[in-house]
Amino acid sequence: MGVEVSRLSNGLTVATETLPHIESVALGVWVKSGSRDERDDEHGMAHLLEHMAFKGTGRRSAWKIASEIEDVGGEINAATSVETTSFYARVLKDDVPLAIDILADILTDSQFDPDELQREKHVILQEIGAAHDTPDDIVFDRFTETAFRHQTLGRSILGTPETVRSFTSEQLHTFMQRQYAADRMVVVAAGGVNHDDFVREVEKRLGQFRARAESVPPPYANYVGGDYREQRDLMDAQIVLGFEGRAYHVRDFYASQVLSMILGGGMSSRLFQEVREKRGLCYSVYAFHWGFSDTGIFGVHAATGKEDIAGLVPVIVQELQRAGESISQEELNRARAQYRAGLMMSHESAASRASQIARQLLLFGRPIGTEELVDRLSKLTVERLTDLSSRLFSTKPTLAAVGPIGALPPFQAIGDTLTGDLPGARKLAV
Repeated sequence: MGVEVSRLSNGLTVATETLPHIESVALGVWVKSGSRDERDDEHGMAHLLEHMAFKGTGRRSAWKIASEIEDVGGEINAATSVETTSFYARVLKDDVPLAIDILADILTDSQFDPDELQREKHVILQEIGAAHDTPDDIVFDRFTETAFRHQTLGRSILGTPETVRSFTSEQLHTFMQRQYAADRMVVVAAGGVNHDDFVREVEKRLGQFRARAESVPPPYANYVGGDYREQRDLMDAQIVLGFEGRAYHVRDFYASQVLSMILGGGMSSRLFQEVREKRGLCYSVYAFHWGFSDTGIFGVHAATGKEDIAGLVPVIVQELQRAGESISQEELNRARAQYRAGLMMSHESAASRASQIARQLLLFGRPIGTEELVDRLSKLTVERLTDLSSRLFSTKPTLAAVGPIGALPPFQAIGDTLTGDLPGARKLAV
């Protein structure tokens, strides 16, 4: 049946995908506003707002929000990312009107009660403390902070203890008023849903929502790169080595996604086989590519013991360089198959489909069919991937490392090896 899209009179986009034989519906409201949209004195506010959304409205207490959805066997939650915030639920198809009503109530009439706010601040302060005590969390925070230094794109979504403690109910209302409007929101449902019925229910509850946001788009990101090292007395070391990636809209975005699979997307990937299986230099290694609206980040994460850290990074660097020299057709075919399988398997999950459709609408203004994505993948060639690799991995890197990292090679040596600035075969001995 495909994705059906309607737009209400206030500009709110409403989309559905009917999935046959599914009795439940995954639905939600996605807002094009995240931690990147915060001002300097609002660091962490998008995340706190997401938490506070379930703490009471004019019609419902926090208890009533939770009990009403669970009385019908449903579930409700929310999430904050760098560029979006989502509020979503999953219910049986007969309970869709209730779920829409609760989500709309949250978006239009959250009270941000001062007592509830104090309690939720305490919860988030605990969350910040837990993140700092988790090396594999903190290394990614330091990685993005280093890659996009002094920019909202590089800041932790959680905020800092100082900023979180400072927020007031009035500030939350102001932030929501500034960021949340129909022109920055989509309402999506997937599963046992009828499009026309769903649109009517959304129109009843959100048809009068303000049409335009007052927000100003954040500045374009500026990838900086650099080195961050934090010596800690731990059993293992967490290392992330990365480079500026590609934005969602650019030609090399999907090529970058496939390249990350070839290098570190599974047990057959180059890094897993060379670094973990053949050399035993780490217990975990994988590659990733994160796209944003105007930039991206390509990286490799590895976790290893102190005794293997000196040899780990040189082998990773060697594999990155090799990707710029040769990628086989077999590797490309395998990565394409992995990507395609992931797309097809996501159709079996209503929640995954709703999330995918919402992201596509926010980023591209339209849903992108599986056939179109598969066609883009089919046009990738090994020549294009090797060219991308040689360009990507010869730029200034970003390195973040936490743990017993005294034997980690100098940042300058890593950068010189990747860019080929120094004479000789390789600066880093493997």
